[in-house]
Amino acid sequence: MPIRHLPWQELVRRLAGRELLPLLLLLLVAGGAWGFAELADEAVEGDTRGFDSALLLALREPGDPGDPLGPRWLEVAARDVTALGSVVVLGLLTLAVAGYLALDGKRHAALLALAAVSGGQILNTLLKAGIARPRPDLVPHAVEVFSASFPSGHAMTSAATYLTLGALLARMQRRRRLKLFSLGLAVTLTLLVGLSRVYLGVHWPTDVIGGWAAGALWALLCWLVALWLQGRGQVEGGGRATDETDDADEAARSSTGA
Repeated sequence: MPIRHLPWQELVRRLAGRELLPLLLLLLVAGGAWGFAELADEAVEGDTRGFDSALLLALREPGDPGDPLGPRWLEVAARDVTALGSVVVLGLLTLAVAGYLALDGKRHAALLALAAVSGGQILNTLLKAGIARPRPDLVPHAVEVFSASFPSGHAMTSAATYLTLGALLARMQRRRRLKLFSLGLAVTLTLLVGLSRVYLGVHWPTDVIGGWAAGALWALLCWLVALWLQGRGQVEGGGRATDETDDADEAARSSTGA
């Protein structure tokens, strides 16, 4: 039947089908990669210096670039948050999630999680070495740093890790609320880690934006691979999200309480 003769509900169903979704996601990845490359070029050329400097100084006490804005406990909290994006924390978290998946009988999903996170770490190392942008020299660094600046390693690897694991765990859940919780928590942690890097003065804001973009693109690419493998039956998946499942649970709890 020609598309123009299809009822609109059927047309929407086909456009949202599995055949078109991977193509749209691939286009999104390609567009995001182009945007990342443009941002990296602008950052290296120094065209973002005004924006970076203004935002970095806005997070410092007026007249004292060495003092982050806010009370002392906020700086301590920022150091704690930034540790959530460290290689050690992300590595331990990934091993914990992979171990859980393996014990739950989802060994292929566990291997996919390990490969996705490891690949994100390697990609970040290569990007840093290739772009080689210096760290901010406008304010003192509140924590030790040892690598190049663009893209932010903490921002990128946090996005790659938390978003990949969040999406993978969401695919394993049947309840919509658990899916949303997994994804929401992953996004929140990713944003907090990136913001902490700017607040602590160890990254230009565009470093973090670039890290978020690259990490999110990597996570999206890994999700596409997971969808493809699940379609071939090579990676274990979860049930389809339904509001009815949550409604049934609510009804069961209400009847129990009565």
